[in-house]
Amino acid sequence: MSASITREAALRVALAARELGDAHGNIAVRDLVSALAARLDLPLTEAKLKTVTVADLQMILQGDDVVETGTPKDQLKQAVRLLWGEGVSGSDLPVPEAYAEGDLPGSIRVACASNNNELLDGHFGSCERFLIYQVSPAAARLIDLRPTLEADQAEDRNVARAALIKDCQVVYVQSIGGPATAKVVRAGVHPVKVGAGGTAMETLQQLQTALNSPPPWLARVMGVEAGSLAKFVAAAEGADA
Repeated sequence: MSASITREAALRVALAARELGDAHGNIAVRDLVSALAARLDLPLTEAKLKTVTVADLQMILQGDDVVETGTPKDQLKQAVRLLWGEGVSGSDLPVPEAYAEGDLPGSIRVACASNNNELLDGHFGSCERFLIYQVSPAAARLIDLRPTLEADQAEDRNVARAALIKDCQVVYVQSIGGPATAKVVRAGVHPVKVGAGGTAMETLQQLQTALNSPPPWLARVMGVEAGSLAKFVAAAEGADA
């Protein structure tokens, strides 16, 4: 079962089971996982748990006889909040901020391969999630978390992972293989290896500085002229005058 549920989702289900058990005795986490899987399908991810409502949980529990009928509404509400990740102690997931297109002028969208918290510590082909940031010279804002477990059920996991981040211009990874690199590039995303890893924000701060005077590779990503090429462009324009 562990291969079909993310670590974060497993933590949420375990805490929800304990919350329900406070009112109804012991509820096996395995039983609750099975009931949720029957309703939501495997793999169980944070995104799927986020869709569960109180009414859903009532039907899930009653339908699979995990608990008796008549579960107090307050218990169900708290269990649902835990499934959503609210107030989960020990969760290693950062909280995305709200973002609307145009909030950060001059920004690009960046993915970071991650396994823990806001760390850039993942291999492209095996990281648990991509942290998605909107980055401008003035700010770097975490706007989304994208678990990779469902992508790994695809026939070509690297193509599916690349599709997860196809709205990004850059992806930072600790490592990535040659075939995967080709598929990422084909999706329109520029892969950058940061072998030392570290926090995502450390790398993004360096990117913010580079956005003011982008090197050629970053200029291509941004669709602007590289600062390092400006003098040659000016000379060429002068020669044509």
